[in-house]
Amino acid sequence: MPRKLPNTTLETPIGDVPIKIPDLEPPLVVREDHPRHLLDLEPAYVTPLGAAYTADSLEVLRGLPASSVNLVVTSPPYALHFKKAYGNATKDSYVNWFLPFAREILRVLADDGSFVLNIGGSYNKGTPTRSVYHYKLLIALIEEVGFHLSQECFWYNPAKMPVPAEWVTVRRIRIKDSVEYVWWLSKTPWPKASNLKVLKEYSEDMLRLNRNGVRETIRPSGHVIRQSWDKVHAGGAIPANIVEEPMNEADSLLKFGNNSANDGYTMMCKKAGLTIHPARFPAALPSFFIKLLTDVNDLVLDPFAGSNTAGAVSEGLGRRWVASEKVDEYVQASKFRFRAAIEQPNLF
Repeated sequence: MPRKLPNTTLETPIGDVPIKIPDLEPPLVVREDHPRHLLDLEPAYVTPLGAAYTADSLEVLRGLPASSVNLVVTSPPYALHFKKAYGNATKDSYVNWFLPFAREILRVLADDGSFVLNIGGSYNKGTPTRSVYHYKLLIALIEEVGFHLSQECFWYNPAKMPVPAEWVTVRRIRIKDSVEYVWWLSKTPWPKASNLKVLKEYSEDMLRLNRNGVRETIRPSGHVIRQSWDKVHAGGAIPANIVEEPMNEADSLLKFGNNSANDGYTMMCKKAGLTIHPARFPAALPSFFIKLLTDVNDLVLDPFAGSNTAGAVSEGLGRRWVASEKVDEYVQASKFRFRAAIEQPNLF
C-alpha cells in the first residue's frame, strides 16, 4: 500500500518575520512506483514524482538498483584551479575522482539510457593556456568505463565572467570563454531518443521555401537538394547540438545564463537567509535533454543536484526523479523550486 509521509515545515526568520520553507508533503500519498522506494535512505523531502536526499552522491548511486534510471543529467563541480564553497577536485586528480561515480552511473542506467554531463573548461594556472582535463575525462569515460559518445553538445552562456581577468581584461590576450561542454553519453550505441520532442519553430526562410518550393540541385559540397527538402510536415526544425532557446529566431544559439537575481528560487533564498547555490543549472538545459531522451514517468537522476533544477524540471514534465546533494542548506533551499513549479508551471 502507498505510504503517507510525515508533514514537516521548517522556518527560518528574517527580521521579525518567519519565512517558511515550503512543505511539499501535506500529507503526500506516495505511489508504489515512487522513486523514494528505490533507496533505503531517508529523503530530505519528497514531491509527487521525486525524492531529494542530503547525502553523498556515491552513496546514493550505490544504493540504486541496476538499470533503474533512464537519464542521468548532471553538472558536477568543475576542476577549477581555485576552490569553490561546494568543493571541487583539482585538474590533475579530476579523472580519478570522477570515475567511481561514472561506473555507478553506467550500472544504474537502463540499457537504452543516457548520461548527459555538463562540464566547463579551465585555464592552466599561471599561463594563458587551456587545460584538457575535460577531454581526458571524456576519453576515460569511453575507453575505461564503457560509455558511448552519442553526441557532443554545447551550452552557450553569455553570463560567464571574463576570466581569468589577467588574460582577458588586463593584458587582453585572450577572448571571453562563454561555452561549456555537454557530453551526451549512453550505455548502448542506440539510446532512446527522439528529436521530434525538441523541434524548434521553422525559420521564415524555411516557410518561404515551403510556400514557393525548391528545385532539385546539387550543392558545391555535394549535398543533393531534393524537392522534398522544403516539406514542413514534421512540425518544426531539427535543433542544432548547441541547445537552442525557445524563441522565434532562425538559427539562434541558446543564450541563457545562470546568474538570475530575481527568479523565485533566488528571491525566496534571500528572504529566508539561505545560501544561494553559486553554480545553478538554467532550467532550459536539463529541460532540453529530458524532453529529448525520456518519456513521461521515466526516472531522471541528478547526483550533483545543487539547487535541484533538474528535479524541478522533471516534475514539471511528468518524469519521476531522484536528486542528491551533500550540502543540506542547498537541499532545503531547493524546495523553493517546487513551490514555483506548482504555482507557475509555465516557468519550466
